[in-house]
Amino acid sequence: MSFVWEDALTPVDKIVIQKGGYGKSRGLGKKPLLVIIDAQHNYVGADEPIENQLDQWPSGGGMAAWAGIRQIKKLKEQAKEKEIPVLYTRNVQKKTSNFDSFATKTKRDNTKYIDGNPATDIVQEIAPEEEDIVVDKSYASAFFGTPLISYLIKMGVDTLIIVGGSTSGCVRATAVDAVTRNFNVAVVEDAVYDRIELSHKAGLLDLWMKYCDVIKTNEIVEYMKKINSKD
Repeated sequence: MSFVWEDALTPVDKIVIQKGGYGKSRGLGKKPLLVIIDAQHNYVGADEPIENQLDQWPSGGGMAAWAGIRQIKKLKEQAKEKEIPVLYTRNVQKKTSNFDSFATKTKRDNTKYIDGNPATDIVQEIAPEEEDIVVDKSYASAFFGTPLISYLIKMGVDTLIIVGGSTSGCVRATAVDAVTRNFNVAVVEDAVYDRIELSHKAGLLDLWMKYCDVIKTNEIVEYMKKINSKD
């Protein structure tokens, strides 16, 4: 299997990975949850080369994000067919951006990130359905300051299938926190995205080496097909 980060590895990097035995699969369980991270207009942007849409969407991923959205749509359709629950996160600020830690690291119109602005909505192509869960968060990890862990326990979830953006930010933070809480985790390589290609590759490499499984959409679809929703 080839991975998106392989062309960024030096010969020494490859030796470190081989000799260290990194990247072994943890495996997935029988009760998965599809977790769609921050698939909002603010973070997806326009389906254009990223440099062409930055004036309107400074945090948008552009074409790479939309390629991920199309893969997420496939995964959501399969999840619905197998009665696998779907949970979305929205990264929003409530009333004020004073507590937005990311805002202090960048120059942007912070009013677009306050709850109620249409830019905070999830893109229509994969919009939540009535039975889906939506969790609002204000920091990178979907676990920090949210009821997510309570939902996972109530639903009996043992596996998180994580998609969305950004790879090096909210996806990585959520995946690491999930593994720390002893959940099985798969980050779907072609259904996550980032604004910086290096960050995308490094984030996925780090997750694959030390934390969770990194799997492509077609493999997750096959995994979903084998799930028995009655278990």
